[in-house]
Amino acid sequence: MLNAKGFTLIELMITVAIIGILASIAYPSYIDYVNQSARSDAKVLLIEAANKQEQLYLDSRTYTANMTTLGYSGSPTLSENGYFKISSEVPAKGQFKLTATATGDHAYRDQVCNSMTINESGVKTPLECW
Repeated sequence: MLNAKGFTLIELMITVAIIGILASIAYPSYIDYVNQSARSDAKVLLIEAANKQEQLYLDSRTYTANMTTLGYSGSPTLSENGYFKISSEVPAKGQFKLTATATGDHAYRDQVCNSMTINESGVKTPLECW
């Protein structure tokens, strides 16, 4: 047995256990990172659309619920990576509300920030998502 090479079953099981512990610690952090990056996709789209709404208001003294008027093509209007779709509503004269709603797998992955909004006053909801 002096020339025996290889791993014992105990050594292999210890290695598997260590990898399992590391994976159970790392996976939730990875999911949080993926959710935060998808939220930034929505933030960029919402702020860009809000700026376009304000520019339209300066030009025509009105907001619009039509995203093609703001220069977006396609229906629905999707964020760059496709994690969110955006919609606009004009509840009253001089007001708008932009809503980014999660799509696809991201809608199930991030329950807290499934929908993010911004209005003409710059009020962003929900606050924990911004």
